[in-house]
This record gives sequence, structure tokens and C-alpha cells, in this order.
Amino acid sequence: MLTTVNAGDTAWVLVSAALVFLMIPGLAFFYGGLFHKKNTLSTLLPCLLVACLVSLQWVLVGYSLSFGPDHNGWIGTLAYAGLRHVGAEPNLEYAGTVPHLAFVIYRAMLAMLAPTILAGAFAERIKLSSLCVFILLWTTLVYDPVAHWVWGVGGFLRNSGVLDFAGGSVIHESAGVSAFAAALLLRKSGDSALPRSDSSNVLFVILGAAMLWFGWFGLTAGNALSSGDLAASAFAATHLSAATAGLVWSVLDALFNRRITLLGLVTGAVTGLVAATPAAGYVSIGGAIGIGIAASVIVYASFALLEKKLGYDDSHYALGVHGVG
Repeated sequence: MLTTVNAGDTAWVLVSAALVFLMIPGLAFFYGGLFHKKNTLSTLLPCLLVACLVSLQWVLVGYSLSFGPDHNGWIGTLAYAGLRHVGAEPNLEYAGTVPHLAFVIYRAMLAMLAPTILAGAFAERIKLSSLCVFILLWTTLVYDPVAHWVWGVGGFLRNSGVLDFAGGSVIHESAGVSAFAAALLLRKSGDSALPRSDSSNVLFVILGAAMLWFGWFGLTAGNALSSGDLAASAFAATHLSAATAGLVWSVLDALFNRRITLLGLVTGAVTGLVAATPAAGYVSIGGAIGIGIAASVIVYASFALLEKKLGYDDSHYALGVHGVG
């Protein structure tokens, strides 16, 4: 079958890739604002450093392991290692109207998100060199196989009917569960006792959340890999889930804490963004609003119940927002 690269689809995929990249500093600011001021830079550095490391890992082996020709439903082969056989011609198995390289670079931006979530959760708990080694191993041994299982042609979860439009399981669930495991094993951060509502730099948190909300449209609507009606539907579902979750979280704060806070509002909004991610391309507007309501209530309850009961430190919301959400 002959295909022609579509200029509009290509432009949208590249713009979406740029929007997703904006989420990396967004996560850094969001996490950085949750530390005392003296520790803010120690959060920004790991997030940006991890983005650089994973970019190179993705080009060398990550893309091929995730989207290369299938090997028994578990992993891709190294056919695309070092981006061999990747050029201007579309990859018909994944995106038939955009250059193969455009698809690769878009997926690279998604691959950077999960380890960035982990990097923020690990800040101040392990040495920077140890973090870099861990992230490279985690990306290769966890993220790449899971991406192939869910998204790769031949992946066993994809073949079994699992739906994940933009990375709910591949990005957020895998990072959230991994961060939870780390929180149980690693010492608590020195700032874990800091009340969330009294975060030392709320302006950084708000800035990070705004960057995340803006960039998230590239994550969900961009996964349509075209500039048509599917992208528009995913865009609308993403926004309405976030707006609804932010509002519901504020109502819950008013009921249980007797005050509405900016930190609570943006935490709810980010929760709605996370919850919309796997479903954005499949649900109606009403469904998106329902997701926002349910996610906000469940994640709000998880902060109040799970953390106290299990005694772990989720001061950066990795499990609550990304895992539970």
C-alpha cells in the first residue's frame, strides 16, 4: 500500500512532541516547589539530567526494544538500534501519514516522562550517580518492555485487548508503582514532614502544574498521530477531566479542611490529567467529566488513608497522583 506523508499530520505530531517536552521542566518545577527552597535545585537537576540520558537511550536501543519487530510478544528486536532503517518513509504499522523519524522523536518525549516522575520522587534520597544508573536500568528493563507489551505490534497486552491511549499504564502506572516501591525501601526525605498546604514555594508548584496542563494536550491529543477529529476529542476530554478534578478536589478541601488552597486545586487538576491519559481517545465528554470526579475523590482518599496506614513517604505525589490516579 502506497502512502503519502501528510504535512498537517506531521506538523501536529512535531508540535505535540514539543508540548510533551515542556512537561519535563513542568514536572521539575512541580516537584521542586514541594521542597524547601534550599532543595529546589536538587530536584530540577535530576529531572533535566534524566531527560538527557533517556533521550540517548531511546535512540540507541529504547525505540527498537519498544517498537521494533516483535519477539514472542514480550520485547522488540534490535532492528532499529541506533535508528537504523529509520528515515523519512512512514512506519505503516504505527503512523502511516508521518515520517518514521517524527514518530520516533514523539515517542522519545513520552519515554522521558516516566523516569522523570521517578527522578523527582527520588530527589534527596540517593546519590545523583546512583540515580542515573538506576534510571538507565529502569528505562531499559521496565519502561521499554511495558511499552512493547501495550503499544508494540505483537505485544501480548495489546493482543489481549488492553487499551491505553496515551500512557496511563505505560507511563504513569509503571512510574507510580516503582516510586511506591522506592518509598518503602529508601529513607524518608528530610522534608517529608512539610505540610502540603504549606509548601515552601507554591509559585513553583503552580508554574509546574500550568506547564503540565499545557503540555498534556500534546501527550493525549498528540497520540492521535493525526490532526483530525480524534485529536480534537482527546484534547477536549483531557481538559474537562482536569478542570473537573481540580474543582472536585477544592470542594473536598472545603468540606474536610475548611479551606480551599491553590496547591489542592492544581493537585486535583494534575490528577485529572493523569486519569484521562489512558482513556482520552475513547471516551465522550460526559465520560471525561466522570473520570475527573472519580479520580479526584479516589486519589484524595488515598492521601488520607494509604499513606498513613502504610507509613510511606509520598510527599511528591508519585504514587497518589500517578499510580492511584
